[in-house]
Amino acid sequence: MPEPSSYEPRGAIAGTGMGGAMDLATGEAATLERVPGGPEGGGPQGRPRSLWSDAWRDLRRNPVFLLSALVILFLVFISIWPSAITSGNPLDCDLAKAQDGSAPGHPFGFDGQGCDVYTRTVYGARTSVTVGVCATLGVALLGSVLGGLAGFFGGAWDAVLSRITDVFFAIPVVLGGLVLLSVVTSNSVWPVVGFMVLLGWPQISRIARGSVITARQNDYVQAARALGASPARLLLRHIAPNAVAPVIVVATIALGTYISLEATLSYLGVGLKPPSVSWGIDISAASPYIRNAPHALLWPSGALAITVLAFIMLGDAVRDALDPKLR
Repeated sequence: MPEPSSYEPRGAIAGTGMGGAMDLATGEAATLERVPGGPEGGGPQGRPRSLWSDAWRDLRRNPVFLLSALVILFLVFISIWPSAITSGNPLDCDLAKAQDGSAPGHPFGFDGQGCDVYTRTVYGARTSVTVGVCATLGVALLGSVLGGLAGFFGGAWDAVLSRITDVFFAIPVVLGGLVLLSVVTSNSVWPVVGFMVLLGWPQISRIARGSVITARQNDYVQAARALGASPARLLLRHIAPNAVAPVIVVATIALGTYISLEATLSYLGVGLKPPSVSWGIDISAASPYIRNAPHALLWPSGALAITVLAFIMLGDAVRDALDPKLR
């Protein structure tokens, strides 16, 4: 009689739990022995993936995100260390070179006051990035707190905040800047940042309110409330982490808008004022000489357009990565 082993198939034999046996291929047997949470079901070492890890994985594969991030990193670099790519002083001007074209050491030429356009364009990035980042942080913080509290508690607080946001939405931004900033004599960026925060928080507030209302109705929040979690723990531990994604997306896109708004207000003469260096100031000063010296207008305008476009592209990429409906 032959040995029993000679009749065994090349696969594996697994019990069915009902007194029988089931033939498994070698690959299927290996699947049963695989530890749950491998590369297909979770992160490394069996950790399940989260929304943020999935978003970061998608962003790293998105060429739009990579390109916009490189542009933004370059802008941040020259904002912190402008002397790394230029040795000139943006306030050194020579009227004898006014409206001259490019020359050795001055690739962008000179503006109407004889100032080096290249140096002023590089130093103008510092002002724009500072205003955009500070305004976005202030708007996101204030709007998220007010909108989150309104969406969580509701009632009279929600009603009052909704009417206040309606009032702020009715104020034209440029007209409000002309009225409020015309009485400011400081050359600092902080009055401009404060104005943007004052008129910008209602948009973030409504986004945060809607996100909190949606997250508040989820089952895990109801379960935590039934277990006796305090309102502060519900809001900070369970609701806020799941409601912050839309706020991040809107704030990222709005950053480019605030940079454009600063340039607009400076162009109109109510934002930053000379001797501050700003793309809006340079565009305003070069406008009368657009026929004789178009380079003085095109370079700061181009830098402004590229910066705003980079932040908008970054916001679009972040939105696509954080929106589960687009997966």
